[in-house]
Amino acid sequence: MIKTLRARVTLGYLAFFTLLFLLFSLFLNSVVARALERRLDESLSVEANTAAALLADEFGEMKGDAAAASSEVLADLRLNGSTVAFLTGSRVLGSSAPVPADVAGIARRAAKGGAKGNTSRIVAAPQAGPNGAHAAVVRVTLGGQEYLVLAIQPLDELAADLAVLRRVLLLALPLVIGLAGIGGYWLTRRNLEPLARMAGQARRITHSNLETRLDAGDAAEELAVLSASFNELLSRLDRSFDHMRRFVADASHELRTPISIIRGEADVALSHDRSAAEYKQALAIVLDESRRLSRLVDDLLNLARADAGRVKLRVEEFYLNDLLVECCRSAQTLASARGVTIECPAHEDAAFRGDEELVRRMVMNLIDNAIRYTPSGGRVTATLESRSGDIAIRIADTGSGIAPEAVPHVFERVYRGDKARSRPDGGFGLGLAIVKWIAESHKGAVELASTPGAGSTFTVTLPR
Repeated sequence: MIKTLRARVTLGYLAFFTLLFLLFSLFLNSVVARALERRLDESLSVEANTAAALLADEFGEMKGDAAAASSEVLADLRLNGSTVAFLTGSRVLGSSAPVPADVAGIARRAAKGGAKGNTSRIVAAPQAGPNGAHAAVVRVTLGGQEYLVLAIQPLDELAADLAVLRRVLLLALPLVIGLAGIGGYWLTRRNLEPLARMAGQARRITHSNLETRLDAGDAAEELAVLSASFNELLSRLDRSFDHMRRFVADASHELRTPISIIRGEADVALSHDRSAAEYKQALAIVLDESRRLSRLVDDLLNLARADAGRVKLRVEEFYLNDLLVECCRSAQTLASARGVTIECPAHEDAAFRGDEELVRRMVMNLIDNAIRYTPSGGRVTATLESRSGDIAIRIADTGSGIAPEAVPHVFERVYRGDKARSRPDGGFGLGLAIVKWIAESHKGAVELASTPGAGSTFTVTLPR
């Protein structure tokens, strides 16, 4: 099996031009054959009509002696390889050469429906000779007697001419195939040269130089489109690798902080004997940091499973309005500790089918995020809007807002682009990334509208 594109295209050229040449040869042979037959038939018609006219003249001069008149006509005619014959009934009055019996029989049958006078009729006699014959038949009436004038020409010369043409075409076939192969190979090599060059460039691209782009040069439009598409892929990979490197660095920092605190507390506690209260205080710190570390690991594991597509939704029907009220009630303790007011007005029933635990976590992350970045005395509002085709959940706060340049990045994992996203209070920067994943896993979307100094509003839209 041929695997190289160059060989396949070359063979395609060969097959196409070979088929084209064969079709052309058949067409040319047919056209030439018809042209030669038409010219032969015209020549026979002229000879038959001339012989008929001369027969009529000589018939008068010979005072009705048809045999003598035919002999005089045959003596006067200048024939070009054809045979002229005069027939009456089943008798041959005279001919310039022997007349095949089947030609005479075919001529008599054809003359019954033919025209009289100087109008000839062409008949074919395929059994006359190795290649058959054509004959022009003219019916004339002289002295009350009907006579047939025949001009007969075997097709041997025509067949020989066509055989020469076919031999020429057959000899030209290898030349055409050779030229088609050479031309196809040259065109294929020329057109695929930019592709080979781009393949070499692509092989030199690794994770360390993803900023490199393919140069298509003066390649054809199709290859230029391929190069542009590949460059777009490289751009996405470059952004993904850069995001992954930043994520790994930030995640490592987040993991190092609680581990350092745990290790430090353990080292201090074990450095010398302490009271029970001091040991209890150290263990409380270790427990708190362990819980933070456990939450971080759980979030990272959930996001990794989501990226791998291993999370299966446990779909069931529940009411989003009840879930929103429960989430606000659960967050009340944290809000009170920070001096933030939570407002959750009553809403009409909003039935929804989805994973209740994931949707609950999504809403809790949004409320928790709003509380953490709202100063004391601020307000967090949770509302629900039920529409015909979807349901919108809005969590708004009166915090410091987010800078416009940071808005596109807030859903990235462990993003550190804005002071409003800093985590001195224990956040990891994974909550909003999880919110986005949960919304998209339910075929929904999450949007952010924020004004610096005036607060932020997160809107989750879930289709019914």
